Amino acid sequence: MIEHTSILNYIDGRHQEPTNGEWFENIDPSIGKAYASIPDSEAQDVEMAFQAAKRALPSWSNTPAAERSEWMLRIADAIEERLEAFALAESIDNGKPVSLARQMDIPRSVANLKFFATSILHWNSEAHSSDHQALNYTLRKPIGVVGCISPWNLPLYLFTWKIAPALAAGNCVVAKPSEITPMTAFMLTQICEEIGLPAGVFNVVHGTGQKAGNAMVEHPGIKAISFTGGTTTGAHIARIAAPMFKKLSLELGGKNPNIIFQDADLEQAIKTTIRSSFANQGQICLCGSRILIHRDIYDAFKKMLVEKTSAMTVGDPLLEGTKTGAIASEAHMNKILSYIALAQEEGGKILCGGHRVVVEGRCQDGYFIAPTIIEGLGPNCRTNQEEIFGPVVTLQAFDNDDEAIALANATTYGLAASIWTTDLKRAHHVASKIESGIVWVNTWLMRDLRTPFGGVKSSGVGREGGWDALRFFTEAQNVCIALE
Repeated sequence: MIEHTSILNYIDGRHQEPTNGEWFENIDPSIGKAYASIPDSEAQDVEMAFQAAKRALPSWSNTPAAERSEWMLRIADAIEERLEAFALAESIDNGKPVSLARQMDIPRSVANLKFFATSILHWNSEAHSSDHQALNYTLRKPIGVVGCISPWNLPLYLFTWKIAPALAAGNCVVAKPSEITPMTAFMLTQICEEIGLPAGVFNVVHGTGQKAGNAMVEHPGIKAISFTGGTTTGAHIARIAAPMFKKLSLELGGKNPNIIFQDADLEQAIKTTIRSSFANQGQICLCGSRILIHRDIYDAFKKMLVEKTSAMTVGDPLLEGTKTGAIASEAHMNKILSYIALAQEEGGKILCGGHRVVVEGRCQDGYFIAPTIIEGLGPNCRTNQEEIFGPVVTLQAFDNDDEAIALANATTYGLAASIWTTDLKRAHHVASKIESGIVWVNTWLMRDLRTPFGGVKSSGVGREGGWDALRFFTEAQNVCIALE
C-alpha cells in the first residue's frame, strides 16, 4: 500500500512545493479516503515551469535525435523495471483493477515512450524536384515550449502519449496531469530526476484546470496545447488559444456505437461488446455506449448480453480477480447515477445494474456502480446524446444497413465505432459511411501506434499517434533552391 505522501511539482529538474503553499487531497476512490496531497498550483508555478523550459530549449532542440532517443528509452526502461509499483499506484489513484493497469496502462505507457523514441530516428524529409529548375525540401523544426494536458481515465497511458512525441521532436514541455490521478505522473518525474534528464526539458505542474490548466492555455510563450478531456473543456481551451494562434490538438468525448448485424459471430460479438462497454468501468473515450442491434437478433443478443453482464462482479481493485473496479471520483460517480435516473425519466427500462454497489470490507465507502444496460430509449434522448463516461450502455434496434448508419451518426460526436459482420462488402460500405475517426470491424481497441488517432465533429480537432503526432509538435519549413 502507498503511504500518505505529498506530490510535488517538477520544475527545472527539481521537485518543489507550490509557490502559494496551498494543497488539496488526492482520494483513493476504492475507499473514499485521501492518501496524498496535491499542489494547488497557479499561474506563478506555470511561469516558473515555462522559464525553465525556455532556458532548456536551445540545447534540447539542438540535441541530436539519437541522444534524445536515448534519454527517452532510459525513462521507458525505468518504468518497465518498476511496472508493479506503477500498476499498484495507478490502481489506487484511479480505482481501476490492478490487473488492468498491469496488463494495459503501464505497458502501453512504456510502448508510447519507446515508439516515439525510435520513430524520431527514422523520420524522412520530403524533397521535390521542380522540372530540374529548383529543388524543394521540407525541414521539420520543434515548435518550442509546448503544453500537454492529460485526463484521469488512463493517467500514465495518455500522459506519455502526449509528452513522448513532444520531447522526441525537440520541444520542451510544460505538462499538467489530471488533479484526480496525479500519482504516476509524479513517479515519472522521480525517474527523470534520478536519471538526470537535463533540467527544464520536461516540467510538470500539478493542480486544477481552472488554475494551472488555464494558466498554461493563456500563457503567450506556450506555443501549442495538446489536450485530452471533455468536449466542454475543449471548447473553452479553443476560445482562449485560437485568437493567440496556438497550435491545438483536442481529443475530446465520444458517444460510440457498436453495430451488431444479423450475420455477426454472436459469441465473439457478445464477449467483445462486454469488454468494449465496461472496461475500466466504461471510463475510456473509446468505449461503446450505444449498442445497435439488428432486429432479427435483438432479443437473442439482449438476453445473452444481460446474462453475462449481470454475472460481472464489482470488487476491490487490488484483488487479482477483480475485473470491474471503482469509479474515479465521487463527483463522477454521482454524475453517472444522475444519468441513470435521467434515463428512467426519459422512459428507459433498466435491464441490469443501475445502482451504486457497496463492496464489503476495505472498500465499503468506495465509489462503485454496477454495469448497467438500458433499453427503450430513442436516438434523440439525452441518454443517447450526451457522454456519460461510465458503465452504462443503451440498446437500440435497427432493420437495415441504412438505418444502422443513421443511428450510428445520430450524435454530435464521432470518435470511434465498432461493426460486427461477416459480410466483407457490408463492412467496407458501412465503415465508409460512419462519421467517426476510428472504425473497428469485428474487434475493439486493437491499436497500431503508427495509425492516426482522433475524432470528428464534437470529438475533437487534429490527430495523435505516429507521424501525425510528430507533425503536430513541429513546424514545417520549405526550402527552395534554384538549380539554374
